[in-house]
Amino acid sequence: MKAFNIQTKLFSCLKTYNKKTFMSDLMAGIIVGIVALPLAIAFGIASGVTPEKGIITAIVAGLVISLFGGSKVQIGGPTGAFIIIIYGIIQKYGFEGLTIATLMAGFFLVLFGLLRLGTIIKYIPYPIVVGFTSGIAVTIFTTQIKDLFGLTLPSNPSDFIEKWGVYLQNFDTIDPWCALIGVASVVVIAVTPRFSKKIPGSLIAIILMTIVALLLKNFAGVLSIETIGDRFSISNELPAAQVPDMNWETIKSLVSPAITIAILGAIESLLSATVADGVIGDHHDSNTELVAQGLANIASPLFGGIPATGAIARTMTNINNGGKTPVAGIIHAVVLLLIFLFLMPLAKYIPMACLAGVLVVVSYGMCGWRSFLELMKNPKSDVTVLLITFFLTIIFDLTIAIEVGLIIACLLFMKRMSETTDVKAITEEIDLNQDAEFSTGNLDHLIIPQGVEVYEINGPYFFGAGNKFEEIMASFGDRPKVRIIRMRKVPFVDSTGIHNLTNLCEMSKKEGIQIVLSGVREKVNGQLEHAGFYHLIGEENICSHINLALKRANEIIEK
Repeated sequence: MKAFNIQTKLFSCLKTYNKKTFMSDLMAGIIVGIVALPLAIAFGIASGVTPEKGIITAIVAGLVISLFGGSKVQIGGPTGAFIIIIYGIIQKYGFEGLTIATLMAGFFLVLFGLLRLGTIIKYIPYPIVVGFTSGIAVTIFTTQIKDLFGLTLPSNPSDFIEKWGVYLQNFDTIDPWCALIGVASVVVIAVTPRFSKKIPGSLIAIILMTIVALLLKNFAGVLSIETIGDRFSISNELPAAQVPDMNWETIKSLVSPAITIAILGAIESLLSATVADGVIGDHHDSNTELVAQGLANIASPLFGGIPATGAIARTMTNINNGGKTPVAGIIHAVVLLLIFLFLMPLAKYIPMACLAGVLVVVSYGMCGWRSFLELMKNPKSDVTVLLITFFLTIIFDLTIAIEVGLIIACLLFMKRMSETTDVKAITEEIDLNQDAEFSTGNLDHLIIPQGVEVYEINGPYFFGAGNKFEEIMASFGDRPKVRIIRMRKVPFVDSTGIHNLTNLCEMSKKEGIQIVLSGVREKVNGQLEHAGFYHLIGEENICSHINLALKRANEIIEK
């Protein structure tokens, strides 16, 4: 493995940095910081933690990702994709369990980057990404129904189906004022882009609905609108860094959720960086970005934060408002810090129904229903992976969905790969007009001698090809003296392929049949030699091209 060279985008950008670029970054950073505020609060509360933990995550993780990241414009922080997994971990292991799982995920992400797995993670099948993203969106929407309509529930189960059952049974407890605030928030967020591209609709909705809720409370006597302050005690004190108590049993129990956080964080951050590249015409460094994401998820929980990753919406806001370098992301973190220190107490007046409206819009943006419907037109295998991942996400949890989805996708991939390898028998003669293996002078075909069978493998030789050999050989009536296997179109062979080839040679040897290999590529040749395969058939039976293989076959027959 090549030595890993961390080349952060901040370092390279500062070499040519100037005042004009700084002014662009300054304006973009301020706007993105304001945009991130309501989302950080909403994501924190929806994840089952206090609102300030969401902001702390945006500050710490956003700063670290901009300092060490591999993208010029990536903005990091808490995202909607993590809401369900965070909530589930807290319910099962408590907040300390979440802290440990996030730290572990951070180390996994750093390891992914150091092992240069950035490009590999990009190849996670698209149906899995759409499936769990859509599932998360539906689950987020489901969790916000209670606050959106101000429902009074006897219980609030975590199970998706049970939760909707409770909603339907108690929908008559709807609070009209909360419903008005929630629905109005959704409408404001939806129509704001028509009038303003700079100021986020979520911020306008929060300001307007907070004022409306205060007016209704103080002048109309409406006391049923629950606010953040009614549910949480708000603090603007920066927490000191603390390392949680860890033991081996706890670490073992949290490996699965930690890997889920790491994979989800890697996918979302690299997806965000890739989308940003397409807009600004740049190329991010995937491995450096993974290391930065890992460092962010190590730093965030130490200060009481939650998992973080690259946020597509905030990254695009950064680009659209003139952000040029990671300095914009650093300024965004500073802006959030100033708001946290001086304006955080005001957050207690924000209605919970308004935050629910913000998350309903977020869930709609995440659901990707157009992509979902398009994928439904794809082959059945892709549709199967999509639907299984989607339903496992909403019915069980994201950890199971990703694990099962990846297993199914891998099995389908292996099946498709095995189908790309073709094994065919060549009878009577070989047409050299369609054969570019080597020049044969004026000949246009080669005659296959009596007692010789010729097979050709076209594609990778691995687990799927062995059975094909058996099926093809069974079609021959007479037992030959020599079997020639042409491997000129075999780009690689794996251990299973070598095992199958060894079994074929041993079986043929017992039957008195000699195997001769023809046209073995240099890479495959090295693999076979390293595996000790040549001792089984002898080096004299390894030929560089078909002419020599046929000549060798004649020699064997004559003996």
